[in-house]
Amino acid sequence: MSNVSITTNKLSIGYRLRAGASRPFGETVIQRDLTFSLYEGELVCMLGPNGCGKSTLLRTLAGLQPALSGEYRFSGQSERSKSIALVLTERLSMENTTVHDVVALGRYPYTSFLGGLSDEDEQIIADSLQQVGFDAQCTMHNAQCTINNSQSFFNAHSDGEKARILIAKALAQQTPIILLDEPTAHLDLPHRIKVLRLLRQLAHEQHKTVLISTHELDLALALSDRILLMTPGKGIQLDTAEALKAQDAFTTAFGMDIFDLKI
Repeated sequence: MSNVSITTNKLSIGYRLRAGASRPFGETVIQRDLTFSLYEGELVCMLGPNGCGKSTLLRTLAGLQPALSGEYRFSGQSERSKSIALVLTERLSMENTTVHDVVALGRYPYTSFLGGLSDEDEQIIADSLQQVGFDAQCTMHNAQCTINNSQSFFNAHSDGEKARILIAKALAQQTPIILLDEPTAHLDLPHRIKVLRLLRQLAHEQHKTVLISTHELDLALALSDRILLMTPGKGIQLDTAEALKAQDAFTTAFGMDIFDLKI
């Protein structure tokens, strides 16, 4: 068994409501008492209906919002920015920002106070782009894309290319854990397959823990090592796709037999 990289213990997630003139302080709990472990070298796909807490769990683990109760721990680095890379792949618009500069954001946990990039940082940026298939567009000779080359700007790329660029940013951050919130949203089928295959390859070959939220049921079943299945208000199950299907867990989570497509 590989080493544990993420552990949660009775973790409750949701939102804290600020007290106002007409309401006291309160909480909205989305999921309670989540206890699970994720391991190095595995791709885990998180499935469940809308509103069950997939994005909330990712944002909590990434430190963007506080846990309501319980705890979670990461192995390795104590500094969060060197332990976890988060990829939020909603439609992004970055005017006048080059591909190089987007990926370079992943190096800032390691740079000096002034944020300058060393030769080693530049090599890591170039290597990260190459790993996601951008070696033709961005090599060490042209990674720092010039303003005269419009194709080198982030906004000039397709949604599929933008998704790969953001994954390259996470790779440049060199963390053992990568969290992604619907990385295949807005992509056509060939690009969805390519992105998930890439994430699986990164997990297996670089021994990273990759956790993604997705609605791509068919691809998740085919490519993930394990499925983290969320049922609204009733917690999670974490197991292989075959084991969860045998337990009829998907019917419970989604409230219907999602494998019966008869009209």
